[in-house]
Amino acid sequence: MQPTRNSPKIRELPYYHRNRHEYDAYFYKVFKVYTQLWKFQQENRQKLVDAGLRRSEIGEIASRIAQLYLGQYMRTSEASYLSEAYIFYEAILSREYFKEGMFQDLSLANKQLRFISRFLMVCLLLNRREMVQQLLHQLKVLVDECKRTFQETDFKEWKLVIQEIGRFLKADTAFMNIRPLRYSIVLDCHPDSLPHVSTLVARRSLRLRDAILSSYHHNEVKVSELTLDTFRMLQSLEWEPSGSFYQSNVARNGQNGASGPSRINYSQEIADPTLPHNPRKAVLYRPSVTHFLAVLATVCEELPSDGVILIYLSASAGSGMPCDATSLSTLACPSDRLNPSCGQSKGDDSSLHASCLHFGTHGNGGINSIYPSDLVPFTRRPLFLVIDCDSSEAFEAINGIQKGETAAMLLSSSSSYQTSDVGSSRQPCGSLFTIFLTAPLQAFCLLLSISGTDIDTDTYNKAEKLLSSSLSDWGSTLATSDTIDPVWAQVLTDPFLGRLILRFIFCRAVLSLYAPTFNKKDFIPKCVPCLPASFLPTTAACQIVILQIAHIFAASTKFIFSEGLVLPESRQGDTESMSCS
Repeated sequence: MQPTRNSPKIRELPYYHRNRHEYDAYFYKVFKVYTQLWKFQQENRQKLVDAGLRRSEIGEIASRIAQLYLGQYMRTSEASYLSEAYIFYEAILSREYFKEGMFQDLSLANKQLRFISRFLMVCLLLNRREMVQQLLHQLKVLVDECKRTFQETDFKEWKLVIQEIGRFLKADTAFMNIRPLRYSIVLDCHPDSLPHVSTLVARRSLRLRDAILSSYHHNEVKVSELTLDTFRMLQSLEWEPSGSFYQSNVARNGQNGASGPSRINYSQEIADPTLPHNPRKAVLYRPSVTHFLAVLATVCEELPSDGVILIYLSASAGSGMPCDATSLSTLACPSDRLNPSCGQSKGDDSSLHASCLHFGTHGNGGINSIYPSDLVPFTRRPLFLVIDCDSSEAFEAINGIQKGETAAMLLSSSSSYQTSDVGSSRQPCGSLFTIFLTAPLQAFCLLLSISGTDIDTDTYNKAEKLLSSSLSDWGSTLATSDTIDPVWAQVLTDPFLGRLILRFIFCRAVLSLYAPTFNKKDFIPKCVPCLPASFLPTTAACQIVILQIAHIFAASTKFIFSEGLVLPESRQGDTESMSCS
């Protein structure tokens, strides 16, 4: 058997590759070969060892299988593949396949380093933080030992990897993961219980089928090519896995290497058949505009008729295009300009080209710059945009010249309130706007400079329960509103998108009422089209929720509420509150 003949080609296929026939042909062929090879070495282990088979070679087969699973997860977003990768990586770790002769063979040492770093990434994605810390410690020890053993070799890159991981874990603390970022049918509203939107308002019901996630900022916290912001957004667009794999540790077989993962399909232990499939996600790091557009075009081409695409872009703002840039007339036909659809204000040429998002170094001719006008051709399909940038308002102009579908947009504020003294335009723990959309109560606490060590567990749980029930009530009210725009109505019943919309309402209300940002438009995020006026921060329905949560943390005085607003009677006797520093 020659299992490596096709494996390089499958690694070269991009994660957004949608030619199912071509991709499946490569994947299943390679996967079948490695599966057969794994089974063959299990059944003939002693003969192969007697013939000279090394343990490191067994480990390499297991590592290749784990890589195939990890790659398949990145292409499909199916959590079962990620968990299969974990099982094989854990087998390599427990059986120490690469340990023998590691410090006599530099290539073997590098294989162990690469294996640990890949396993660590899988554990991060599965939120198995204890294993992450264990692997990081092993990585540090191994790099130090390699430096002493192979003195002529420079291990500087691995030192940088360790620093990068340490910085990531310092930002993504246990407090930020106090509850799953993924959609949990235990903690979040069950999909079957989501409110129904009248067909008079929503002519159709769309589902999130695909997402494109990209974040780039100078000196951004990241691991490999996964930034902290995209890491959080990626998780928030997946179902929280269940099954016995996540309830107890997988039993380990013998430590002598005589056995290993004996089968390839662990679906019964890993998957929850009652949950829908995760939306597919393409995570792009520092994409060129041509690469970004190629991915978006591919996704649009394959989007089902009931699908919507989420595009999450987080980057620093850049200056506009040169004066000879393509004008609006090339992006919209005369009828588009004279009769903007859905009553939207017509697109503004200057807004479309005045600013952009930079996904790379400046001064490269704009090859890494994404402009609002770049998205216009793709408004033939339903888009849900989340733009986290201080020039996000420029994207509003898209909806004046859309090509058939009005995009739903959640736009960050043009200024971000700094909760620390760090001399940076961003929070050391990531974008506050993105945190509000993925972990809203943690964002609320960060805004008030409350850290995880300051919070009593019962106090936090009480606030979490209140926020959860309040968002659920808002969702029911929003679904029955006769003034909700059809653009929002058609996506409200999608579990992931509906949750983002409700968290946006919470974020906007908090920042609008917070004393340091009160009445300062630069600090308030926007949505396009407008949500019903009954959900504006000035309404009692929104203010009561913020007041109740602030009261739990003894932080009511840090917000400015409408005169005469009081806590409901059921909250007056609440004595379990904490002081806010």
